[in-house]
Amino acid sequence: MLLRGRPRALGAGALLLLLIGFFLFGGYPEYGLRRATVLDGGPPAGLNHSACAPQPPLPPKCELLHVAIVCAGHNSSREAVTLVKSLLFYRKNPLHLHLVTDAVARNILETLFRTWMVPAVVVSFYDAEKLKPLISWIPNKHYSGLYGLMKLVLPGVLPPSLAQAIILDTDVTFASDIAELWAFFAHFSGVILLRLDRLRQAGWEQMWKRTAKRELLALPATSLADQDIFNAVIKEHPDLVQPLPCVWNVQLSEHTLAERCYLEAADLKVIHWNSPKKLRVKNKHAAFFRNLYLTFLGYDGKLLRRDLIGCPSQLPPGAEQLQQALAQLDEEDPCFEFRRQQLTVHRVHITFLPHQPLPPHPHDVTLVAQLSMDRLQMLEALCRHWPGPMSLALYLTDAEAQQFLRFVEASPVLSARQNVAYHVVYREGAFYPVNQLRNVALAQALTPYVFLSDIDFLPAYSLYDYLRVSIEQLGLGGGRKTALVVPAFETLHYRFSFPSSKAELLALLDAGSLYTFRYHEWPRGHAPTDYARWREAQKPYQVQWAADYEPYVVVARDCPRYDSRFVGFGWNKVAHIVELDAQGYEFLVLPEAFAIHLPHAPSLDISRFRSSFTYRDCLQTLKEEFHQDLSRRYGAAALKYLTALRQPQGPA
Repeated sequence: MLLRGRPRALGAGALLLLLIGFFLFGGYPEYGLRRATVLDGGPPAGLNHSACAPQPPLPPKCELLHVAIVCAGHNSSREAVTLVKSLLFYRKNPLHLHLVTDAVARNILETLFRTWMVPAVVVSFYDAEKLKPLISWIPNKHYSGLYGLMKLVLPGVLPPSLAQAIILDTDVTFASDIAELWAFFAHFSGVILLRLDRLRQAGWEQMWKRTAKRELLALPATSLADQDIFNAVIKEHPDLVQPLPCVWNVQLSEHTLAERCYLEAADLKVIHWNSPKKLRVKNKHAAFFRNLYLTFLGYDGKLLRRDLIGCPSQLPPGAEQLQQALAQLDEEDPCFEFRRQQLTVHRVHITFLPHQPLPPHPHDVTLVAQLSMDRLQMLEALCRHWPGPMSLALYLTDAEAQQFLRFVEASPVLSARQNVAYHVVYREGAFYPVNQLRNVALAQALTPYVFLSDIDFLPAYSLYDYLRVSIEQLGLGGGRKTALVVPAFETLHYRFSFPSSKAELLALLDAGSLYTFRYHEWPRGHAPTDYARWREAQKPYQVQWAADYEPYVVVARDCPRYDSRFVGFGWNKVAHIVELDAQGYEFLVLPEAFAIHLPHAPSLDISRFRSSFTYRDCLQTLKEEFHQDLSRRYGAAALKYLTALRQPQGPA
């Protein structure tokens, strides 16, 4: 809603109430049309649609448009991403997003925008925690809590130099260019131009507080959050309301008259899912609006990394260096796709679902793994085997991310777990970026120690507790560089009775129902674990690194990261174990620990590895470059790893 006034009659009050125009959203709930509805001097029958209000001239093509959003928590962050997608899809102007967030949303959205790298978009963050004392005195029954009141104090939070901005809820979807909405600011002349600096000087804060305190004498609490207070201010000054076509806020709650805002779909500008039921709301045209929303929900965000033609804009951080590195690649190089994949910056949405970690424990362990859509079926079994925290990176498209969300919501096992953090890394490129995924999951682990596993392994039922006890007994704190080896086994049977103890596992091993991992295909990968010794071991024992060793290990969280040059299949874990050895880690095999690999169809990348000489040749090139980097960092100590390069090609 835009507000106008008669400065001579109302003085400073006119300037103050223009703040609601700053939101561009407001209204009277008794008409069932809250936020950005049109008040045109009559009852609901007089509500206007776009045909009744000519569109003002658009702002200059390269004018920077300011948008502010209050966002808190995991779910609101996901909503904000869909909102931003709809903004970016239609926009033709540079945007500056002002995000008022709690710590959770800031962590999510900072990572997302840093990795999204959208041109002509600037993002600024403001700490919502600092605003709570300013509004916590207001009783409020709205489901958004204190965050639903924060728009009241935005003029004191946003930069003093900012003259105007559009404030959006996270649950709106744009169906048009936001510049059309911005153009309504130009309707005002002189001092009525939503000059926030003058509004601040006029004392907006004192005005809304005075009104709120008076209203709360009769109301036990606000039910519509900040809207109740805005409505009270508007009620005192009805002449300040400037009509705004209600197509800019077509609301989909069960008590609105949304269909009276538009004549046809082309009229729609903004859809507002302002019911707690969100997409489940009943509305005459809800199916049509839902499909529009779902389009942006599953829209490939990388397609929005497009430059604004004709508008000079500052590149996102790191974008210039990335462009230079990509320009130096030789498209005739047989390994071009490998090298381009190494340089790909994937969008990352950390903690995609609500996550509530338990209080810190000095010996706690997070299981770290990565997966794609074809391994989702492993999650429930993994949750049954590992009760501790997990940090999982999922390689998904935007559409698959929504399928994953529904998969978790429909699973009693998965939906009950609050200590599993899921991080979506959006698909881009020709190869599976396995080590980039591992690094994302590893970076988000919150416990002192991590179990570096793979999604197709099930740990022993007792492993989580056993690892915590072992870490304490071995005294691994104090910077001691130790990697605890969890012996790996495999079964070739899809129907399999999981052993509850080491004794049961050994019986299955002797009966031929279990094998040491990759015994038939690549025994070198786990031979140094010394399974014969493990059978009899009663206490941890040390083993030495050997070429192609790739055990699953438990290490401190600050361990070296995986080398992201290794994509697809081959040497991705081997290189990490080499790095651990080069940095002086000792390898201790735990006598009661084990994990078992379950059978599954081969991945696309392993099929490529087996069938393509070029693939294997490029992997050898990457190995040689990896060793060159080792030599630069570790000097003569890296010579022993040359033997690994001379061995036949092996698995990951």
